[in-house]
Amino acid sequence: MKRLNDDYSISDVMKEFIKSNKLEKGLDEVQVKELWLSLMGTTIANYTTQVDFYRNTLYVTLNSAVLKQELLLGKHKIIELFNKELGKELVKDLIFR
Repeated sequence: MKRLNDDYSISDVMKEFIKSNKLEKGLDEVQVKELWLSLMGTTIANYTTQVDFYRNTLYVTLNSAVLKQELLLGKHKIIELFNKELGKELVKDLIFR
């Protein structure tokens, strides 16, 4: 990590640390998983058994076929909502299992 002057905020230093240590992927994965539970609400979270994020694709395992079909209809809107909340185009696809 390059040496930084005292003129930088803690936020800038943390961003530089994350970038230089290549921690962005892992942090993005954790953030997307947590975002699923917070954005979708407790009702959908109760039917969610597993959430994985790999290579810009969000994989969500649900134990309700009806809910899966319902969410498939709004798949693109969910992707847009995630990317808006994340502040970057991170989620490219959403697959329900």
